[in-house]
Amino acid sequence: MKLLNIDYIPGKEIEPLEVVKGTIVLTKNLGKDFMAGMKTLVGGELTGYTEMLNEARQIATKRMVDEAEKLEADAVINVRYGSSSLMQGAAEVIVYGTAVKLK
Repeated sequence: MKLLNIDYIPGKEIEPLEVVKGTIVLTKNLGKDFMAGMKTLVGGELTGYTEMLNEARQIATKRMVDEAEKLEADAVINVRYGSSSLMQGAAEVIVYGTAVKLK
């Protein structure tokens, strides 16, 4: 499945199907959250949160692709990611795009 963040596929004619999306809300465990809080005292990357967001993006992307495959799409174009903090230690990640069929 091709995933592109442009609104066309170079050299291909496409038929748009519908918007597809994937979402997830993930939290870190209390121990990692505590360690991240300690890290804010000295500065630097919060690797536990970086890992959490990477994992969330992968899961959300898989869910979007699964939705596109149910439509028998060949690609998803105009792919966009968004994230928000729902509460301390929890983040939502959403990915969405337009499922298309190649002609």
